[in-house]
Amino acid sequence: MTTEGSFVQPAIPRFDGHYDHWSMLMENFLRSKEYWELIEPGYVEPASGVVLTDAQRKKNDEMKLKDLKAKNYLFQAIDRTVLETILKKDTSKDIWDAMKKKFEGNARVKRSHLQALRREFETLEMRSGEGVTEYFSRVMTVANKMRTYGEEMSDVKVVEKILRSLTEKFNYIVCSIEESKDIDALSIDELQSSLIVHEQKFQRRSGEEQALKVTYEGGRGRGRGAYRGRGRGRGRADFNKATVECYQCHRLGHFRYECPENKEANYAEIDEETEMLLMSYVELYEAKREDAWFLDSGCSNHMCGDRTVFNELDEKFRHSVKLGNNTKMNVMGKGSVKLLLNGMNFFVTEVYYIPELQNNLLSIGQLQEKGLAILIKGGSCKIFHPEKGLMIQTNMSANRMFILLPQTQASSQAQFDQCFHTKAQDLSHLWHRRYGHLSYKGLKTLLYKNMVRGLPQLSISTVTCTDCINGKQHRDSIPRKSNWRATQ
Repeated sequence: MTTEGSFVQPAIPRFDGHYDHWSMLMENFLRSKEYWELIEPGYVEPASGVVLTDAQRKKNDEMKLKDLKAKNYLFQAIDRTVLETILKKDTSKDIWDAMKKKFEGNARVKRSHLQALRREFETLEMRSGEGVTEYFSRVMTVANKMRTYGEEMSDVKVVEKILRSLTEKFNYIVCSIEESKDIDALSIDELQSSLIVHEQKFQRRSGEEQALKVTYEGGRGRGRGAYRGRGRGRGRADFNKATVECYQCHRLGHFRYECPENKEANYAEIDEETEMLLMSYVELYEAKREDAWFLDSGCSNHMCGDRTVFNELDEKFRHSVKLGNNTKMNVMGKGSVKLLLNGMNFFVTEVYYIPELQNNLLSIGQLQEKGLAILIKGGSCKIFHPEKGLMIQTNMSANRMFILLPQTQASSQAQFDQCFHTKAQDLSHLWHRRYGHLSYKGLKTLLYKNMVRGLPQLSISTVTCTDCINGKQHRDSIPRKSNWRATQ
């Protein structure tokens, strides 16, 4: 850089596409060089044939030289691609006016830009987690653009906008500022510094809460009240887990064993004495793997590996599919499958038969091609028909998959294990035994006088109670003396 006296020559601001910012810097630069009079009002060259005095000629030469210097600064500030679009470049004012018209527009364009900026200014809101400095920067950027387009943007207007658009955690601070300070005399910088101080207090308080670790050691107990104290007196007060830090994800609000980022399930062993029930059972039937259908967004076509579930199958059809690991599987047919789900029959057509496939896949893309709408939201997947509405709904499984468990043609013919179940056909005889072989007349008395809750309507039983008969049978007493005695 060259120096003028003891000052370093300022750099010429380059035009980077942001005209508002560049024009402000360039105007200040030209004013510092005392060349702004060549832009406003501008230099006008004398008409040809006009006789000038020596003083006028000298003044004109000085103004012309200044105009050339101002043009030189503008040429250095504007790129060649932009200069080539400016036709009239006789004076520095011509170049300045051309740039202003090109990038700022006429009055109608300015009005349109100003309307958009007003809308943006009114809808500005502080985002959750956004800092005070970042929000002030967004507000002032819009406010300065509005000032460039001629809008009256006083400090009071900006201050009031900021105060009413802060987040809820600043509510009491806003109230204290409005009560203790004069808003009309409050500058933007004073408001920003005050809010930054309060924001630092928030951050310091939050850091202290994170530093306090809550240590909770559950006591061992017996029975169902494993974590309850014994004896009389006040129990342990409930603690707030909002300040508990997880050692897995280092977030607040849960323990490590409750962390949703755990790859594997964590088991907590609690020493309890559980009650055992005398019961006879067989294991309930769970949907087998081959009967489950997985909704897959990455699957290009419906696929099934079980031949028995197809209603119709064209075994002449041949094709191949590529899996995610770049391996190929041969398609040995294409047909339709009938699925029974929630009491409704669904016919799935154009299903590939791949014997090597272990899981059944339903293509979400193919379902959408059939006109169905799929909505996945909040851990639930819903399939809608354009006319019938909601058809299928399933929740996300533990391994983050959406699984349908329909009844296919093969599964409907299979015999499943069932729980042992006994049922009494005669309710009157059942309640007769439940009440210790109470007479039927006594049961009716209990029923009609509402002496027992839950006792159903009973009719006259035709079943003979063998226990009552055996208990009421007559039996001869044992004789005290025999009618005859043996002599020998």
